[in-house]
Amino acid sequence: MKRENKFNKVSLSVIFIVWILVQSCICGFAQAADYAIGADLSFLKQAEDGGTVFKDNGEEKPGLQIFKEHGYNWIRLRLFHTPTRLPNNLEYTIALAQEAKKLGFKFLLNYHYSDTWADPGKQYIPKAWADKSHDELVQAVFEYTRDTIVAFKEGGVLPDMVQPGNEISNGMLWPDGKLTDNWDNFAELMKAGINGVDAGRGNGKRPLIMVHIDKGGSRNRTKAFFDKWHSYGIDYDIIGQSYYPWWHGTLLELRENMIFMANEYKKDIIIIEAAYNWRPAEYKNKKAPFPETPEGQRQFLEEVNRVVLNTPDNRGKGVFWWEPAVMGGLRRRGMFDDEGNALPVITVFDKFTRR
Repeated sequence: MKRENKFNKVSLSVIFIVWILVQSCICGFAQAADYAIGADLSFLKQAEDGGTVFKDNGEEKPGLQIFKEHGYNWIRLRLFHTPTRLPNNLEYTIALAQEAKKLGFKFLLNYHYSDTWADPGKQYIPKAWADKSHDELVQAVFEYTRDTIVAFKEGGVLPDMVQPGNEISNGMLWPDGKLTDNWDNFAELMKAGINGVDAGRGNGKRPLIMVHIDKGGSRNRTKAFFDKWHSYGIDYDIIGQSYYPWWHGTLLELRENMIFMANEYKKDIIIIEAAYNWRPAEYKNKKAPFPETPEGQRQFLEEVNRVVLNTPDNRGKGVFWWEPAVMGGLRRRGMFDDEGNALPVITVFDKFTRR
């Protein structure tokens, strides 16, 4: 009898250990599936509508299909208020999001709150809002965000994640929300955008909210922004960082900042913009961390991904490239050569996503 009880205890212990291991495996798979392999493909539809043909190993394919076959699971699309020369208006963005959703991509919507590019050096107020007071701007941001989210929802492409503002380390909607002088105004504008997302989604699943700055390699400047941000008590889900090494520091500085953010703010982090040139551009007169060649471009993305994967507490949640299908002079940062052939960089995630 005693031996039988002992046997039963051992058996139960073994079963319990096996159960723990199974649960660990399940959690591991869940975490792996949660990792965002993404690209800002906001120019893709314009390129293909204009006759650009993309190829992978010499075979012509739709651009979205190429990325899907190489493990990409997220698409990031920017939205301008009333663009005059760029394609990224509401109708265009909904159409591209619908194409991506058909292939199973998750969708990150990037509000610029401008008629053109918004970044650390410029945050132009949309022409339609030019004469508004601060309170009127806050209301305009709320209503515009709400109404566009409704349009995406009605189009069957409610975003999975939303960025209210792009690279907002120096604020947005200048001069009203320009930092560092106008933090109160800026905070109210950001709250209006976030509230607009909630109002527009109705009973749809709440998109994750990302706060995106451009300080990937700077712990000190990241700390200055987010310490002040958190003093306003504005809720959000993801820290987004841009990381271009010629502007934002070394890979070691990126690593230091990822560790700092994970430990200090307990938020998930995505490198939401990263890129490297496949032909000489940024490092003609100084030493480069990687050759500006197709192979050097691939090595860069591999190393950035390695840093993100090694973020403490599994807080590193993905990497997005900006922008694979860009045309013109910036094509040197894309993932296709001048003939539309996919470059080696597009294969970086194959080993992580193929069985």
